[in-house]
Amino acid sequence: MSTVLIVVALVVVFAAVVAAVLYVGPGKAGGRRGRGLKRRFGPEYERTVALHDGDTKAAERELAERVTRHGDLRPRPLSREAREQYVALWAGLQEQFVDAPRQAVAEADRLLARLAEDRGFPAASAYEEQVAALSVHHAHHVDGYRRVHRTARADAGTGTGTGAGTEELRAAMIDARRLFEALVTAQPEDHARHAPRRPAARGHRVHAPWPKGSGA
Repeated sequence: MSTVLIVVALVVVFAAVVAAVLYVGPGKAGGRRGRGLKRRFGPEYERTVALHDGDTKAAERELAERVTRHGDLRPRPLSREAREQYVALWAGLQEQFVDAPRQAVAEADRLLARLAEDRGFPAASAYEEQVAALSVHHAHHVDGYRRVHRTARADAGTGTGTGAGTEELRAAMIDARRLFEALVTAQPEDHARHAPRRPAARGHRVHAPWPKGSGA
């Protein structure tokens, strides 16, 4: 009889241990996933949580889905010539901003979309998907693209050119430039694929100051 009681007790203890593992395990796994997403996305994580009214689980599901869709994307390299052209175009927009800030912002929005597409991200015509992919690989800079896109569209939507003020336009350009720099900066594979017989050159960084008269 005592043997039966011992067996029953062991079964009960084993069932309790299994139940505890099943109960605690998913929470720990979810916690690890949440910490991993928070490290990967940084400010984009906080932004997504805010968009979901503080619902971290819903935000983490959305971010995890983005990683599933775009995590394996390998950006295409830019040729040396393409990179130099993009750098020159952006410098031209900064000059243009002095006399035509609204047009410069609108063109910066289009330039970023084209550059992202050239680097292998989703097509410029699929803005939301392009931004989602960029958020996976450039989480700390993608919101600058959103800002310049939002500012350009809002200003165009007025139909009168009286949308965003000059300071707001300038701030949007400055934020967008951070993503532009990240996308246009040379990577080691760029040189390996496009200039195999030349020593690897350092990446082009966009450090051109805003021109005089821009107020920045």
